[in-house]
Amino acid sequence: MSSIQSIHRIRIATAALALAASSIAQAGTSGSASLTSDYVFRGVSQTNGDPALQGGIEYAHDSGFYAGVWGSNISWLSDIPGDISSSLELDGYLGYRGKVNDVLSYDVGALTYYYPGDFPDGFSRADTTEIYAGATVTPVENLSLGLKYSYAVTELFGYVGSEGSGYLDGSANWTFSPGWTLNAHYGKQWIEDNKDFEYSDWKLGVTKAFDNGFSIAAAYTGTDADDALYTNAFGNKIADDTVALTLTKAF
Repeated sequence: MSSIQSIHRIRIATAALALAASSIAQAGTSGSASLTSDYVFRGVSQTNGDPALQGGIEYAHDSGFYAGVWGSNISWLSDIPGDISSSLELDGYLGYRGKVNDVLSYDVGALTYYYPGDFPDGFSRADTTEIYAGATVTPVENLSLGLKYSYAVTELFGYVGSEGSGYLDGSANWTFSPGWTLNAHYGKQWIEDNKDFEYSDWKLGVTKAFDNGFSIAAAYTGTDADDALYTNAFGNKIADDTVALTLTKAF
């Protein structure tokens, strides 16, 4: 699949998601569509520094159970030398959110990353399933602090023998003015049997939300990943410091 075909399919999928989310009257269903200058996941560019179109829909029941789907164009698999045509990421997840009190909430669930496409014989597919558990505290008004751990029950994104890998995600979000939120993140990726590829990542950004459901975000991200291991076939360092701009419409 060519990049143009992939982006065209994402445009169609994003439009369909937006239409479905805006037309569904059932309470508890929400969606979003985004355009980002660079799809950065855990500090690593998934699109070789190029833009991505993304969209998702989630249903959340009053009991706390929820389920959703999300998609984005990618290039990191097709950028690997060889006959690989995968240019799309599709995620499905389900979980349960609850509150202990007005200050402490928790979230547990499972998420599958699926990468459709054609792969050569013997290629270790990137499809990954993780289970996760997280907690969020709001010690003061307009400030939330989160900690989440994700555990891979399959091989992690194609690393051979990497079952049991983990990712720790710490976050802080401070709404310092109406509509304005400062976002900070620090993460650590452990990869079983592939220790050299382990790294830490961080992010500092700001988000401006508007009353019409639109928001715009700017974020600086960086990692301490080994450049030699995270340089693709085009000579680009995909885990290097970068700034990404994202426009989102929530429905």
